[in-house]
Amino acid sequence: MRPRPWTQAELSRLMDVRPCGQGRYLAPAHGSSERNVVEAGQLLADAVVAAAKEVPTQRVVSASMIFSRVVAHDAPLLVQLEVLRTGRTFSTVQAHIHQRGVLCCAGVVLLDAGAPDLISATAPMPAVDPPDRLRSLAIPGAVVAGRDMRVVDDAGNLDADTVGPPEINVWTRFQDAPDADYLHAALLTHSVAHWTVDAALRPHAGFGVGMAHSRISTGITMVTVTFHEEADVTDWLLYATRATYAGRGHAQSEGQVFTIDGRMVASYGVHAMVREFRAPDAAGRIAGDTLL
Repeated sequence: MRPRPWTQAELSRLMDVRPCGQGRYLAPAHGSSERNVVEAGQLLADAVVAAAKEVPTQRVVSASMIFSRVVAHDAPLLVQLEVLRTGRTFSTVQAHIHQRGVLCCAGVVLLDAGAPDLISATAPMPAVDPPDRLRSLAIPGAVVAGRDMRVVDDAGNLDADTVGPPEINVWTRFQDAPDADYLHAALLTHSVAHWTVDAALRPHAGFGVGMAHSRISTGITMVTVTFHEEADVTDWLLYATRATYAGRGHAQSEGQVFTIDGRMVASYGVHAMVREFRAPDAAGRIAGDTLL
């Protein structure tokens, strides 16, 4: 069977989870895929959408999730929510994601009723080339029809011998406007975990993201995203990712999302695994990317 193509509409279909019982939401399967592993950003986006539907009177302002087991594209997902507290100002929702009856991810979502500014300030946007001076990313497996990504300084190339600072700046824009604010947030969330491993490997000659899943074992283990302002994903958004630590098989990054006019609309922190593949266990399994 030929893999289903990756498009903006397909990403929205996967992340627009549907209610299937009290506190339960179903995310459909994508189906056949060249690499049968669901990205961390997609899973976190599932939780963002589910929480937004569970508490529709408030806005998701932050979501955090730990990814302890690989999730496959070829089976649906169950997002199980527990509203830990609903208040006039904030609500807290716990999210568990299961596949084939097994818990794969666990997280928490914070929602807010909103308030006017008392004070207002943000970090400045990095001084980088605007998207109209950059070429679109065309790496096989990273192209989504309806999504345009442009990497500053060509920092996303797969050459293991090209080195640079531990940071990557990427402009991203979607073609079509989603019909709900929570889908704008979901599509924004999808990209926050893309660049941590790339940024962590970039200063080290002989290591590059093109080696991931083949010569080195990598995976996203935890993501937190905070939504500061409303964002329109059909406008250019800059994801500014900086690796702040690499060692002991781990990498950590922090990042911000900016509009083209310099407003910071979101920020994020990502923890990743970056290590050698382990030797097979007694059953012949190699843990590595499977996060066993």
